Amino acid sequence: MTTPQDVPTLLIVDGANVVGSVPDGWWRDRRGAAERLRDRLAGLAEAGVAGHPGPLEIVLVVEGAARGVDSVPGVRVDEAPGSGDDRMVELVAGAGDRPCLVVTADRELRRRVAGLGAEVTGPRTVRPHP
Repeated sequence: MTTPQDVPTLLIVDGANVVGSVPDGWWRDRRGAAERLRDRLAGLAEAGVAGHPGPLEIVLVVEGAARGVDSVPGVRVDEAPGSGDDRMVELVAGAGDRPCLVVTADRELRRRVAGLGAEVTGPRTVRPHP
């Protein structure tokens, strides 16, 4: 029988928002920036993040020019068919009672997912600023 503590936290990352949180030239290669974020996230799948020890199930939501990024072990890349925000809300809504942590600085998205019971944190949780 699976208990809530046996189910890893679902970490949903707002790819566009997190990539855009550091002005490192990401706008010249949005797909490459999403790939670098994905690779950074892969290291967190087992290690966890502050307040959420691993293992984590990580979903990186991408949209627009960042589409075409492949999933890697530890990180599933989810290409939003339309709005990335709407896709993240769908993922939270579909998680049921499972613990969810959404990484974004977008105020409206934070409000929407918190209303569904998700915990929210900012981009620095997964992408410290230099």
